[in-house]
Amino acid sequence: MQLMPLKSKSFTIYYLSEKAITLEFGNQIEEKTSIRISQFHSKLKEFPFEGLLAVVPAYTTLSVFYDPLLVINSKRLSGLDCFERISNYLTELESREDRSMASESDLISIPVYYGGDKGPDLQAVADHTRLSREEIIRLHSSAAYKVYMIGFTPGFAYLGGMPEQLATPRKTTPAKTVPAGSIGIAGIQTGIYPLSSPGGWQIIGQTPIKLFDVNRAKPALVKAGDIIKFSSIDLEEFNQLKQS
Repeated sequence: MQLMPLKSKSFTIYYLSEKAITLEFGNQIEEKTSIRISQFHSKLKEFPFEGLLAVVPAYTTLSVFYDPLLVINSKRLSGLDCFERISNYLTELESREDRSMASESDLISIPVYYGGDKGPDLQAVADHTRLSREEIIRLHSSAAYKVYMIGFTPGFAYLGGMPEQLATPRKTTPAKTVPAGSIGIAGIQTGIYPLSSPGGWQIIGQTPIKLFDVNRAKPALVKAGDIIKFSSIDLEEFNQLKQS
């Protein structure tokens, strides 16, 4: 079944499946769109509808997953079908007076050892950008990065805000294994591999900090909306933090 999109003041609602819809807040990756997504995400978590299972933010969208049986049987939702019921609720929620529109974001400092065997592609990035290794490290660690979305693997953070001078294409042949904690560049993005996995990003460094740990109350260290600052450390500091 394919239903026509519904437009509200801030977003367009699209049917995905009998268990999911997507709210599109724009078609460009930019700070103001990310803020609107983060704010509405917080609002929906504060005021969930009956049957809500999960909400997944991305660059320009917010996907909402739900239990269709709970939604269609809810006495608090109005509409002929699940799509209409949830759309009506989200549109009403959008216009509801906000108690707090502050997004739930944290500032997280991530130490990084750049280059060496932890950053095997640092020279490739230097060759492409025509910058020195030192300049790449300085630029990469001086920016403040917004976590736009989590995906690819659990806890993988896609970051916006990398200096344009560092933009470097992905590898033509992906690596079979990228170590957990690796910091990579792909096009105009930078990101952190939370788990060991295959990958095609240019690896310029590695953090000793665990980005994803199932033994923590919140397994993922970062979430969409957080701000990340990288700090350059030497190999001795890396090894000390790795062992702690």
